Order: sequence, then structure tokens, then C-alpha cells
Amino acid sequence: MTTDLETLGQAIKRAQYRNHRAADTALRDIGVSLVQWDALRAIDRMPGASGHELAVATFQSDQAFGTLASRLVARGLIARSAGRGRRLEHTLTETGRTTLEAGRHVMVGVLQELFAQLDEAQRLALLQTLLVLTEDA
Repeated sequence: MTTDLETLGQAIKRAQYRNHRAADTALRDIGVSLVQWDALRAIDRMPGASGHELAVATFQSDQAFGTLASRLVARGLIARSAGRGRRLEHTLTETGRTTLEAGRHVMVGVLQELFAQLDEAQRLALLQTLLVLTEDA
């Protein structure tokens, strides 16, 4: 028996889409989108990172991340400061840190629901498989 790779790819995409929709809906209650929360999470993991580094970490173009970062600055969630040369470094503000933590609490429920149909062994197998597929990414 041969696995239909197109079907496999579509199943991965559907799971991701389901996760994104649920996360966006749940995060709306704290006033951010999944894209905004993901940016806050990346900035928290990489304080002082450049826009380019953060764009790569959040799967966005440099231009898209720059626009997003400008919105986050305007909302008081992040601060930008001059780095070496033309580099802008990004850090969370206290409001941004509070929003990030609130989002983490929201996401626990979203992810528990997403993976509720899998037992622990299936979750571990899925994680290991996805890590193999993305280890060079």
C-alpha cells in the first residue's frame, strides 16, 4: 500500500488551518491575532532580534513583519531601538509581556482541544515525525 502524498499534505494543511482558526478566535478575547501573538512569542524568545530574524522565525517576509511590528509598536506591545547600522532591535514592553502570557494561557486550551483525539503515544509519534520533516528548515 502506498500513501497518497497529496492527501497527506492536505491533511497537514487542514490540521494547521484548524489550529489557526481556533487560535485566532480564542486570542481575539485578549485583543490580538495569532500572527500578532506569534510575533510577541518570537520577540520574547529572541530579545533584541532584528526585523529580518523575526520575519524568518515567524514565517513572514521582511516587509510583512515590518508592517506588523509597526502595529505592535503603535499598540504599545513592543519597542524598537536602534542597533548597529540600520538594524532595528525589538523587545517586549510590559504590556506586550502581559499579553504574551495571557495568550499562552489561551493557547493551552486551543492546543489541548486540537490534540484531544490523540493519546500521548500518538502525540509523541506525531511530534517526532514532524521534527524529522522540519529538522533542516
